Amino acid sequence: MAIPVILSGGTGTRLWPVSREGSPKPFMRVGDGPSLLRRTLDRALAVSPDGGVVTVTNREYLFRTRDEYEGAAGARHAFLLEPFGRNTAPAVAAAALHLADGGRAGEVMLVLAADHVITDLAGFVEDCATAEGLAAGGSFVTFGIPPASPQTGFGYIEMGEPLGGKRAFRARRFVEKPSLEVARRYVGDGSFLWNSGMFAFRADRFLEALEQHAPAVLEAVTRCWEASAQRGQLDSRIIELDAATFQQAPDISVDYAVMEKVPNVAVVRAAFDWSDVGSWDAVGDLARPDALGNTVHGEAVLVDARNTFVQSETRIVAAIGVDNLIIVDTPDALLVADRDRAQDVKKVVEQLKVRQHESVRLHRTVDRPWGTYTVLEEGEGFKIKRIVVKAGRSLSLQMHHHRSEHWIVVSGSAKVVNGEREIILNENESTYIPAGHRHRLENPGVLDLVIIEVQSGSYLGEDDIVRFSDQYGRA
Repeated sequence: MAIPVILSGGTGTRLWPVSREGSPKPFMRVGDGPSLLRRTLDRALAVSPDGGVVTVTNREYLFRTRDEYEGAAGARHAFLLEPFGRNTAPAVAAAALHLADGGRAGEVMLVLAADHVITDLAGFVEDCATAEGLAAGGSFVTFGIPPASPQTGFGYIEMGEPLGGKRAFRARRFVEKPSLEVARRYVGDGSFLWNSGMFAFRADRFLEALEQHAPAVLEAVTRCWEASAQRGQLDSRIIELDAATFQQAPDISVDYAVMEKVPNVAVVRAAFDWSDVGSWDAVGDLARPDALGNTVHGEAVLVDARNTFVQSETRIVAAIGVDNLIIVDTPDALLVADRDRAQDVKKVVEQLKVRQHESVRLHRTVDRPWGTYTVLEEGEGFKIKRIVVKAGRSLSLQMHHHRSEHWIVVSGSAKVVNGEREIILNENESTYIPAGHRHRLENPGVLDLVIIEVQSGSYLGEDDIVRFSDQYGRA
């Protein structure tokens, strides 16, 4: 049985303002369904319900990832936590070393990206079985998608002779993202497939290929693995990859490091539907449009509008006499773009980064290991937040140098450490915490705790925090 390895690290800059550094693309929800990450987990468990799942993600996303995985029947999880992204080859190398450590080096790894949409689950499982059989025999397997149109944003794979298995072929060559003219020729040829970025190979074969074709990757990740902190058992392990050694790993993809260099590469011509959800235009294509070509997620009023995609989280959007637009509205940012320029959203993010704008990193509502906070209003010398603490969770024992806080319980009950005192606050009760006081907020109940926090002071940045103890390892 293949062991699914989920890579969950991309930021998805072309999907701003929904995808941001603090809440990247894998956590996006498409329509009314679960997140892209949870969809990937469900697919992985359909292929391998008892094989265990390895997830490689950024250490900042661990707690939200575990929340997304909650309730998955029979799943055994290992989490490899990157201090920062170093592309897919180092990530997969770490997963292969993890399996080798557990005596499973000879088993097949099914490498999945956490930000794809696949609705044909039966077709996906069938094609994964084909890939697993090829990989068990020593082949390096990739999944190719029959191109629906001449796309210049994807790499291509040229199919060679059939390998006898259902929809299995020798991979003749990998081709970089082509020009539009070349992409049209590939689509017309019929022997080229989009490169999906999903793979299957044995862990030991992958490590051997790295040693031969990308030794710097294997050397750096091996040093990193030996220096990393490991907790838990093989199938319930949390491993924080050592930052100093991981940084030495070359920033290179699996395609460049291995797949384009090894001789025995097979491609499975996918029978299932697939989207990498790489832009807002692609998101719009996932739903059936109305008679005028419009697609709406949320609430909108469209008058004489055509071929327009609208997504709104909280407000109603009205559009009159528009054509071929993308409109994405969030509580703190609005995107309006020509659908033909959907790929250029990343240029907006680049400019916002130069300005060091907060909308690159965080939403108005920010996820934390203990729950969420939402900035309701802020101005010179004050900030007002709505804080939700999940049942049984608590914030760190902390202190602020430059701000005081006033907590008012809206619903639930709060256990509060305020200086030397420990008190219980119920609905409509409050406490004041001066700057410099140690304090902690905890939810001892079984329902969510909701409070309003009013901050006042000379500096209200999130980095004005000193943690003394923390159950999530942030102290």
